[in-house]
This record gives sequence, C-alpha cells and structure tokens, in this order.
Amino acid sequence: MTKILILTGDAAETLEVFYPYQRLLEEGFEVHIGAPEKRKLQFVVHDFVDGFDTYTEKLGHTWEADVAFKDVDPADYAAIVVPGGRAPEYIRNDEDAKRIVRHFFERNAPVAALCHGPMLLAAAGVLHGRTSSAYPALQIDVELGGGVFENGAGVVDGNLVSGRAWPDHPSWMREFMKLLAASGVTPTEPALASAH
Repeated sequence: MTKILILTGDAAETLEVFYPYQRLLEEGFEVHIGAPEKRKLQFVVHDFVDGFDTYTEKLGHTWEADVAFKDVDPADYAAIVVPGGRAPEYIRNDEDAKRIVRHFFERNAPVAALCHGPMLLAAAGVLHGRTSSAYPALQIDVELGGGVFENGAGVVDGNLVSGRAWPDHPSWMREFMKLLAASGVTPTEPALASAH
C-alpha cells in the first residue's frame, strides 16, 4: 500500500494532524504519524479570543506515533505532510526530521505543509527561492529561510503545497490531492477503515 508520513509531535494542532490523516486514509493511503519518539503524543487546540493579539491554546486529543524520526526510511514513503501547532518549533531541531524533509525535496516528491509547518522546511534549508504560505506571523521565518511568503490557502510551488492554518484545509488538501495525482502517487488499494 502507498504510504504517506505525517511529521509532528507534542503540541501539534489537533485539527491540522487529523484532517490530512483522515482525508488521506479516506483516499486509500496508508498514513503513519512520525514523531521524535514512538509514544503517545499530546495535541492541542488553537483558537482565537476577542481582545487577544494571538491564538490561545488548550489541550486536544492524544494519539500514538507510529514511528520515531530516527527509524524512518524516507524511501518507504511517497509523500509527507507537516502540520502546524507548536510541534514544528522543536522538531525543526531534530536532525532526522530535517533529513526526511530534504529527501522529499531532493526527489521533488509531494510535500504538504500548514501553519507553523514551514518552520521545519526552513530549518531543513529547502525553502530557498520557493514560495510558501504559513501562519501569517511566520512570514519572517519563511523569508529568513530564503523563501517567498504568500498569504494564501492552497499555495502550490512545484512539489510543495502550503497553507496558513486549519481554516485553509479544503483548499490545502484539494491542491495536495491534485499534486499527488499529478506525481503518480495513488493508493494501491481501495479506501480503508483504520482505528488507532
């Protein structure tokens, strides 16, 4: 079965992990959650409150990681997804997470990044000359990483599809599905049911 890897960790935004996870399962892909360690992860919910300059954070769902970054052979996967939340702030320091990202950019293989996800791409050194969306407060991070920031919902630049945050899910995943198909990445079996 064609496998897709989600790179995340504790404090990832619940919606930004589960939406692509379930959407890709629905299409018939095998989806793995990769994290710094293979253990139960604690996700969070980010939302907005009137009068706050930034988002608030509350505890979200927990979920088991399928594989530790150090144990990932990126050649086993056809594409990667990098959701947001706070996880990208620290997984960008993980050498194996960066190794995995570089593999997909070196091979021009499909990558989807959302919200704070482009922080990992910038740390991996793959945004030079590339256009990427991100959470708007991260425009400076995209630009310091050598990229061009675009404030859009489903921004496509070659093998990269990016968006600002979970409200962009429909546009972001629609473009990623198109990219997967255009890259010849299709499920090898009909859609499956999965329970973790």
